[in-house]
Amino acid sequence: MLTKEIITDWFLLLQDTICASLEKEDGKGKFVEDKWTRPEGGGGRTRIIQNGNVIEKGGVLFSAVYGDVPAFLKKDDSTENLPASQFYATGISIVIHPENPFVPIIHMNVRYFEMDNGVFWFGGGIDLTPHYVVEEDARFFHSALKTSCDKHDMNYYAHFKKWADDYFFIPHRNETRGIGGIFFDKLMETKETSREQLFAFVQEIGNTFPPTYTRLMNKNKEKRNTKENKHWQLLRRGRYVEFNLVYDKGTKFGLETNGRTESILMSLPETASWAYNFIPEVNSEEEKTLSFLKKGIDWVQ
Repeated sequence: MLTKEIITDWFLLLQDTICASLEKEDGKGKFVEDKWTRPEGGGGRTRIIQNGNVIEKGGVLFSAVYGDVPAFLKKDDSTENLPASQFYATGISIVIHPENPFVPIIHMNVRYFEMDNGVFWFGGGIDLTPHYVVEEDARFFHSALKTSCDKHDMNYYAHFKKWADDYFFIPHRNETRGIGGIFFDKLMETKETSREQLFAFVQEIGNTFPPTYTRLMNKNKEKRNTKENKHWQLLRRGRYVEFNLVYDKGTKFGLETNGRTESILMSLPETASWAYNFIPEVNSEEEKTLSFLKKGIDWVQ
């Protein structure tokens, strides 16, 4: 029988695997672990890497927290008819901010949530935010995700890709955060899909991260860049900050459940910039990148 303890142990193992793969590819940076406890119940392992050869700042976070169900969840449509008093949530969250502007930012989250009324679900996703969109890299990234999804359900990729396009969108900028990926939430057991099958899919996505991102690191980490490229990188990081602080549900959940603020805000880069009304040069790589920051692009056609 699949239990929350088995799921939790696998997330711990995934954290170890991903940290080892990132350290190996970076070649210099080492993760520093910070264990923490949540007064209301549970805790986690925050692992931070900084000032590496490739990674300027990144984090691979594990958490397993429990306690009273937050008020905002009690109002949720999927649970309102099933009163619950206690919850348990566990998962892995990753954000990597590279030093070289030609290496993309990446984010992944895989998680499990259950309540004492018997309701449970899985959620997560993985998305890429290049400072400069390289079509070859975008196709590689989305093809890897589609391959992983197709092993479990041929409808997953298209459905979850659209979900990511809609989720990782900055309305006040009218642009996507990056080139998207997949996003899913509240995947519940049905007559057709068991808890074990849902967990197998989540494991597939978690295991897709190391070979996919380390390949992009290796391909782009030694590309020469200029001060103009670095300035653009800081501006794109600014967009990343805007999304995470204004719209990201994970950030809101963590803060509203009295999570550890330092770990929750790990997703923010060390430096970012906001230039007034910056307009890239016509036909520049920066202008080309902006043209790709929209919903509905088919990267695997």
